[in-house]
Amino acid sequence: MKVIAQRLTLGLAALLMAPTAGLASEDIADQYPQSELYSKPVEVIPHVFSAIGATAPPTYENAGHNNNLSFIVTSEGVVVINAGASDALAAAVHQEIRNVTDQPVVLVINENGQGHAMLGNGYWRDQGVDVLAHVDATAEVRENGDFILQRMQAYNKDRAGQTRIEPANLSFEDRYDLALGGVEIQVLHLGPAHDPGDTQVWLPQWGMMIAGDIAFHERMLPIFEHTCTSCWIDTWQERFEAYAPTYVIPGHGHPTNMDQVRRYTLDYLLDLRGKIGTHIEEGGDLASAYYVDQSRWEGLDTFEELATKNAGRVFEEMEWE
Repeated sequence: MKVIAQRLTLGLAALLMAPTAGLASEDIADQYPQSELYSKPVEVIPHVFSAIGATAPPTYENAGHNNNLSFIVTSEGVVVINAGASDALAAAVHQEIRNVTDQPVVLVINENGQGHAMLGNGYWRDQGVDVLAHVDATAEVRENGDFILQRMQAYNKDRAGQTRIEPANLSFEDRYDLALGGVEIQVLHLGPAHDPGDTQVWLPQWGMMIAGDIAFHERMLPIFEHTCTSCWIDTWQERFEAYAPTYVIPGHGHPTNMDQVRRYTLDYLLDLRGKIGTHIEEGGDLASAYYVDQSRWEGLDTFEELATKNAGRVFEEMEWE
């Protein structure tokens, strides 16, 4: 076990010391121009790979690859986390898997119902691969899938290809367990967080959490109209922290550890809610709430796109708490 732990630590350390790893920026151009992927998958720890997406909004230039597309290689098959934002991205991930193993893909997991998690489902289903999602994520796809697809087609143009809406054919509510090639894989829904049906994948033997969008790193998290930030904080503090993973692949940003994702996720949510709470107590209105001080976070990618929107949405949430 000591040797395995050393291998894991060295693998993650090598990744974090790579030339582009510690310097995520939304201004960094496509790192893997020969592929539809924004970056080539890296082996984060032995047997767990991730193609790290751009820390930027989805664009034609990054083909919508602005989240992390991960896969677990075992002696009995491969499990993929996130189908990708198009059939072309799904096919690109599949090719990368073929480059490292002859094992077939046996399951794809959608981390939520967002486009970059599920728009590639059609490609995987055409390969005969089961797709698993939380029941709330599947409901989101059924309700808003056409709009999500149209939004992707608008920025991705010809790169959208023949992508179609294909809901997951398998679902779960609280937890879905599987053992594959001696690897225990726990698919979890720890509670409400960023988006309906947020899903985490826990690998207890290796201390690895593929966290999905409960955890962000290096870029500002977006708060949607339906996001309950108080619920997100509760889920984090009451359930997510209990796993105490050694390694974390966040939904966005480079693989890291709990201290870093806590800083850029939980600490940000607590800070913004604290600022908005004070603003409300002092009689502030929505118009001025957009400009509460978030300068502590201005170094994060997507700050300019999201900071004021986030403040407004938290005000609307907290006004009635």
